[in-house]
Amino acid sequence: MTKTKKKRAKIQNKKVGLSPGSMVYTGKKVEQKLFIESFNYNKDTCQEKELPNVEEAFGYKISSPVSWLNLNGLNHVTAIEKIGNHYDIHPLVLEDIVNTAQRPKIDEYEDYLFIVLKMLYYDDNEKIVSEQVSFILGKNYVLSFQESEGDVFDTVRERIRHGKGRIRTMEADYLLYALIDAVVDHYFIIIETLGNKIEDLESEVFDGVQEDTITKQIQDLKREILRVRRAIFPLREVISRIERHDSPLINSKTMTFYRDIYDHVIQVSENIDIYREMIWSLMDMYMTTISNKMNEVMKVLTIMASIFIPLTFFAGIYGMNFDYIPELKYKYSYFILWVIFIFIVVGMVIYFRRKKWL
Repeated sequence: MTKTKKKRAKIQNKKVGLSPGSMVYTGKKVEQKLFIESFNYNKDTCQEKELPNVEEAFGYKISSPVSWLNLNGLNHVTAIEKIGNHYDIHPLVLEDIVNTAQRPKIDEYEDYLFIVLKMLYYDDNEKIVSEQVSFILGKNYVLSFQESEGDVFDTVRERIRHGKGRIRTMEADYLLYALIDAVVDHYFIIIETLGNKIEDLESEVFDGVQEDTITKQIQDLKREILRVRRAIFPLREVISRIERHDSPLINSKTMTFYRDIYDHVIQVSENIDIYREMIWSLMDMYMTTISNKMNEVMKVLTIMASIFIPLTFFAGIYGMNFDYIPELKYKYSYFILWVIFIFIVVGMVIYFRRKKWL
């Protein structure tokens, strides 16, 4: 069993036999420190805090301004359970929050909406990092849960801090839109980088570059595209359900912004499907290029063999050990044979050129 299969089996075994609603962290970052930040704002003021413990987050549920609580560290199951109990979050939702293998989805409850997304970005080594982000939208608050530090929400934080745009004049549903929009905007960065990688590989294949690493690069790109597609494709249904859902938590004037997200998701999804077809075609193209080069080599070898076959025939005849071969006694036989050889070679080369085999 490979290492990847062992990891998958280990993750699946963590939840085998447990009752529904059992909170089991299935991620890899088990030593992540707990970090909780809060933004409590309205049109005129903004309070940003780093909360030392979970209990400090309990007062934001009933605060009149809009509140955003962001928790990093899904391995801290007890802390998440305390927040869930205070905000009356269903046990199945808490189970999904700490299960990092969740598919993007939306669940509708009486007092809140639960949304799961995949946040994608490139690390310093140009490897795609996929992190699960869970959102809970309440009447005047948004809870977000991340596996580790580092996210794509810095622009949202800046807009809240400095009152840029309309975010401080809107309600919690617009804050949720801004967070989802930040995630989707980084999808464009991902597909742009993937497109550049595919173009570079296409140039190498068209230039006839034959390196052992090309096939590995193509396979790595294929895995990246499939990984991105699994994160983006279900998001269309999530945004579509938000549009169709008549929830008092989302104002009608905010729905226009969610439609804009839906358009962006469709655009990203279509680009991913195009890149998926391109990478499959690129593999076929590379294999065809290798096959064509091999055919060229075989053609040259076949032509050389065809030229030497009649020469070998004559050499074989006059190399036989018979006692009497009349031509061997003739004074100019050797030179005449060379003339014949040259005539055969020149004649066959001219013939091959006329047939466009050379």
